[in-house]
Amino acid sequence: MAFVPLADGELHYQLDGPEHAPVLVLSNSLGTDLHMWDAQIPEFAEHFRVLRFDTRGHGRSLVTPGPYSIEQLGRDVLALLDALHIERAHFCGLSMGGLIGQWLGINASSRLLSLVVCNTAAKIGESSVWNPRIETVLRDGPAAMVALRDASIARWFTPDFSQAHPAAAKQITDMLAATSPQGYAANCAAVRDADFREQLSSIKVPLLVIAGTEDAVTPPSGGHFIQERVQGAEYAEFYAAHLSNVQAGSAFSERVLTFLSGH
Repeated sequence: MAFVPLADGELHYQLDGPEHAPVLVLSNSLGTDLHMWDAQIPEFAEHFRVLRFDTRGHGRSLVTPGPYSIEQLGRDVLALLDALHIERAHFCGLSMGGLIGQWLGINASSRLLSLVVCNTAAKIGESSVWNPRIETVLRDGPAAMVALRDASIARWFTPDFSQAHPAAAKQITDMLAATSPQGYAANCAAVRDADFREQLSSIKVPLLVIAGTEDAVTPPSGGHFIQERVQGAEYAEFYAAHLSNVQAGSAFSERVLTFLSGH
């Protein structure tokens, strides 16, 4: 198990793939950990040095008092790259990880070789959605996380996928129940407050936007919004709900690899 010390705690990360290959950073969604990318690792690690990490408040990483901001989470990524002496990397983030990717593209493009944002939007949801969730999680703690896990199956996967692959769906949704309530609530606030709609045009690095046709959390319209405002951005869509990397599997991996190989 590997950790990088930050000013206020430790960030948990994992490296796979050839030591001297280009680095590809993978950033998890809200309520998961670095293992949400397990299905991608065999293919990605053939071509890249794959760097996964648990976002602050998740998995084995530090849990500090909230609320957090996407800028704070983006600066954690830069601190991780600095600690591992990585000057530039490809970055792929899903949902909240896609917000972190947008922040990096806007504010730290010199550190990026290319950017992939998946199942995300320039603004995700409204305060009227996030504030009651934050209040419930802080009030009810682990019980609220279990309830969120049970409700997340329908948001994260289409019914046919969760019925055909119950073990895969359970592995991912169990991550939510295991997430720190304090860390989850703090990250909910970061997602709630993020709004990059007016800044997207400043992203100049090569960009691929991926959406899921059945994604009710971040519908394809949000992906199109990003793609239309970033010059030269590419777009791909898969039959999937919110976690397209899990549901689309190898098709997702192949599309990302095709994009990365060009940059």
